[in-house]
Amino acid sequence: MSNKEIAGVLKQLARLMELHGENQFRIKSYNNASFQIERYSGSVAELDAKEMASLPGIGKTIVDKINTIVSSGVLPEIDNYLENTPPGVIEIMQIKGIGPKKTGRLWKELEVESPGELLYACNENRLISLKGFGIKTQEQIKAALEFTIANERFHHYAYADSVANEIAGLFQNGQFKDLKLEFCGPYRRKCEVLEALDIVINQKADSIKQLLGGNVYQNWELEYQNVLTCKHDDGLHIKFHICENDTFDFLRFILTGSEAHISQIQHILKVDSIEKTGFSEKNLYQELGMQFIEPELREGAGEIEQAYKNNIKPLIKIDDIKGTLHNHSTYSDGINSLEEMALKCMEMGLQYFGICDHSKSAFYANGMNTERIIEQHKEIDELNSRYDTFKIFKGIESDILHDGSLDYDNDVLESFDFIVASVHSGLKMNIEKATERILKAVENPYTTILGHPTGRLLLAREGYPLDHKRIIDACAENGVVIELNAHPYRLDLDWRWIHYAISRGVMISVNPDAHSVDGLANMYYGVCIGRKGYLTASDTLNCLGVNEITAFFQQSKKKHLST
Repeated sequence: MSNKEIAGVLKQLARLMELHGENQFRIKSYNNASFQIERYSGSVAELDAKEMASLPGIGKTIVDKINTIVSSGVLPEIDNYLENTPPGVIEIMQIKGIGPKKTGRLWKELEVESPGELLYACNENRLISLKGFGIKTQEQIKAALEFTIANERFHHYAYADSVANEIAGLFQNGQFKDLKLEFCGPYRRKCEVLEALDIVINQKADSIKQLLGGNVYQNWELEYQNVLTCKHDDGLHIKFHICENDTFDFLRFILTGSEAHISQIQHILKVDSIEKTGFSEKNLYQELGMQFIEPELREGAGEIEQAYKNNIKPLIKIDDIKGTLHNHSTYSDGINSLEEMALKCMEMGLQYFGICDHSKSAFYANGMNTERIIEQHKEIDELNSRYDTFKIFKGIESDILHDGSLDYDNDVLESFDFIVASVHSGLKMNIEKATERILKAVENPYTTILGHPTGRLLLAREGYPLDHKRIIDACAENGVVIELNAHPYRLDLDWRWIHYAISRGVMISVNPDAHSVDGLANMYYGVCIGRKGYLTASDTLNCLGVNEITAFFQQSKKKHLST
């Protein structure tokens, strides 16, 4: 088992113990062990008992727990807690901002045992009288519940992508003659979240069920004689649209574009339906006198007008990326060393790596004080002296404080090659407060990149409200780059604002926010979402080569000195 999986089991145990009001000292010890295991650079599962016990916060009891987890994948204590906990209570505990302690009080004192019951209790103002709650907390819980319920059918693109790759791999076994299979719908448009995975296929329903039927793919149904549906065991609905070869391309087109896009095409053609046989996407757009519109853009949001004007430039591709910025290491809350991260970047064929460990205000993420910054910079200099064609840039993810200032003095900020300025605390702001706070950070001459601008977590937390135009205009005026945070749970800046940023001359940096070597692959999801916003390589900071981006950072530092 991976360190993350082991840590996850211990964290689950701690949460269930807290829900049931167990000893706080034991809960804290399990949480601490979970944190230490996830940060450990080696494989905990491969350690013997003595080696495990040498890790910080790992005593004999926890060593025994780890060995049980590694050997069986579970802990009997967790099963016991789950047997004595209504499933709906577990659902409540997973809602952002509620947590195990509050969930326990709602369960024991109000007898609330499901999200639906909790929403009703909020509407009846029953939380107000509970100790530790009150009107404000009730409003926050109600908002979190409504957000969760509205998004419960949706899934992150990255999860759908893993299922799509799994399905494609299963069909590539050679048993299907003349196989045609294409993923369509929101997945082909690279939408950040989606309800279902649409697949066009030229095979019979029985053959599909025979291949995929089993524990992972369940709840099979045949709809309309040509739509076979099932559900992945992690919840994603999958729809196989069965067709003949001569209508395959037509169905792929119809199922890819949004309803608005297809409706606009039909309006231009002045027809209720498009000819199915002999259909070609490329020929359709060409015959209409417009550029080919890439699937990612087919949202009915002005792309047809842009295509008529021949205004759509070639969209960014993953191969255009020359380096990665905004990454973390064991100096803060990453699980791989600086050198391990750099070596992985080299293996990926990149030219440079920007380290942006957390700053001192992020104490919860082992943020860096001045002494550790000096230590890290010495290591970077030593590593760079060994590399001929690769470079590590000295960066920091500096917290934007409540008043909009950055959390280091200018002499410390001056020591970095570049600075990503991000908000990590005090997220409950109105639009005026959030906008003014970020405007001040953008106007700081040391800010190079504005990190994850809204702080959103897709399907988990709405971002703080912003006046996007004011922020983007300020970035244009101050020469600040805006991050497209490529973590599949963020994808922030929202793609709907990328085109405006480009029109104002603001560069975008597609950053993986990697906390491990595996996290560097998040760059792909950032490129996908960037394409939806008309992002090109020339608009993207980390599509610059190592010499070009070195010059860019040097020019940016001149701004500090002249201000």
